[in-house]
Amino acid sequence: MTGKKPIGSDIGSGLKKADALSITPEQYREIPELTEQWFREAEPHVGGRKVGRPKSANPKVPLKLRLDRDVVEAFRATGPGWQTKINATLRMSLRKAAGAPTLKRRLKRRLKRRAGRVAGARRRA
Repeated sequence: MTGKKPIGSDIGSGLKKADALSITPEQYREIPELTEQWFREAEPHVGGRKVGRPKSANPKVPLKLRLDRDVVEAFRATGPGWQTKINATLRMSLRKAAGAPTLKRRLKRRLKRRAGRVAGARRRA
């Protein structure tokens, strides 16, 4: 054993201190009543600012996805943020797929222009 105390073994010490503290009836009257309205209006704050992660304008969707083991292992091997890297790779793939028809059209136009230039140069010679 590593010498660590079991979880929860120190609870008794805090309870003893709380039990030793006596509160007078006057002190009880000073404590405001915690109503349902108080709990509804209460917000988690620390030092005047909200606690927690800010809400995203474009939140991610939790999803169960089945991938090949070697793909997952390769991404995990890249270290922390591997799921974000999968998302970025999928996004890049979508952009490439969306741009593919446009790219093909551009290439065809360029090839036609070059073919026209080459044919014109041959006629002149």
